Amino acid sequence: MKNSFRLLVFGGVVLFMGASPAPAHHSFAAEFSQDKPLTLKGVVTKVEFANPHIYVYLDVKDSDGNTKNWAVEGGPPNVLRRQGWKKDSLKPGDNVTVQGFAAKDGSALASASAVTLPDGQKVYSGNAGEYGGSAGQAGNAK
Repeated sequence: MKNSFRLLVFGGVVLFMGASPAPAHHSFAAEFSQDKPLTLKGVVTKVEFANPHIYVYLDVKDSDGNTKNWAVEGGPPNVLRRQGWKKDSLKPGDNVTVQGFAAKDGSALASASAVTLPDGQKVYSGNAGEYGGSAGQAGNAK
């Protein structure tokens, strides 16, 4: 009986310690505006190819020559892989063009719908409903 109680307590502790909050998934409309389309041309500084969405960071120069680092959200990795993306499709130092939508709050955050790679190939970065891209038109990323 003592061993059963100890096992029960141990199991409860393990479950309690293993419980962690799951990352929240948000809708496009909660954070981005379809009324704010944008095109960013810049140099990739960092790529996070992880769930729930990939992030690509770009140094973008404005018309005054000032550089701002933008965070660009793409679709989930599994969606992008089905569209031909690979973990190394974008690398730091790549010059790319991103078409997408700006964040509602005016921050340097955007949701990408398409990315033009250094070789000129255009790849889509999410599903048609949420990201403005068209899964049926997806190109193959290198």
